[in-house]
Amino acid sequence: MAKVPSFSSDPRLGVDSVSHDSPSRVVHVLAEIRLAPGARERFLAEFRLLEPIVRAEDGCVKYIGAFDTQTAIAAQAPVRHDVVMVIETWQSEAALARHLDEPHMIEYRKRVKSLVSSTVIHVLSPA
Repeated sequence: MAKVPSFSSDPRLGVDSVSHDSPSRVVHVLAEIRLAPGARERFLAEFRLLEPIVRAEDGCVKYIGAFDTQTAIAAQAPVRHDVVMVIETWQSEAALARHLDEPHMIEYRKRVKSLVSSTVIHVLSPA
């Protein structure tokens, strides 16, 4: 059974974050996954199967997939139809490291390997 973290609202981040009084510091992850041409729907199908499994992992606070959407906001970057962003929050760096080595993650990476052209992962600390 996953431990329930202590949360506090942090409006600067736009998300709830784990209390900084805890012994392990929260980390956020932005993973930019660039897809092979024509692979978006197949990738999203695989990703949607993975999401609830990852969310059940010990230490996972948030794990969502998102893609660019056109808006009327002038400052918005051009829409990238071949990119999926994964937005994650983990209770600690150790929880993130365990996640990356989970058997379901290893199997998922094998299944989507031909659908992905590149991945860039940014691991962030709260400001």
